[in-house]
Amino acid sequence: MYPPELVKPMKEELENAGFKSLHSAEEVEEALTKKGTTLVMVNSVCGCAAGTARPGAITSLQFDKTPTNLVTVFAGVDTEATNKAREFMVPFPPSSPAIALFKDGELVHMLERHHIEGRPAEVIASNLAAAYEEYC
Repeated sequence: MYPPELVKPMKEELENAGFKSLHSAEEVEEALTKKGTTLVMVNSVCGCAAGTARPGAITSLQFDKTPTNLVTVFAGVDTEATNKAREFMVPFPPSSPAIALFKDGELVHMLERHHIEGRPAEVIASNLAAAYEEYC
């Protein structure tokens, strides 16, 4: 578990962009079974979350088509919520950071850590925008 003062700005970066932080398994269950499209950002304290994942996810929201719902869980902080979100992301192994797009409760697009590491935020945003174009 990370200290709240350490993760606060990392959470707020996404919250200020319109993401809702989820803290319990029940909140995740409700969010990921909704009709429409839901983007889930598995947040993390690592450098690739700060350098590319969060900025990429936020930048992706500037395109014409975007998900209906934006939610986030924080790995190493919101353990119950993160574990529940990862259940919905099977067959993909646990990864943080990670970004998943759901449509009507079904996983339709996934970016794992290895898709994020070493790539600029603009590449992440473009990847997500292409998924939005197809599913949103």
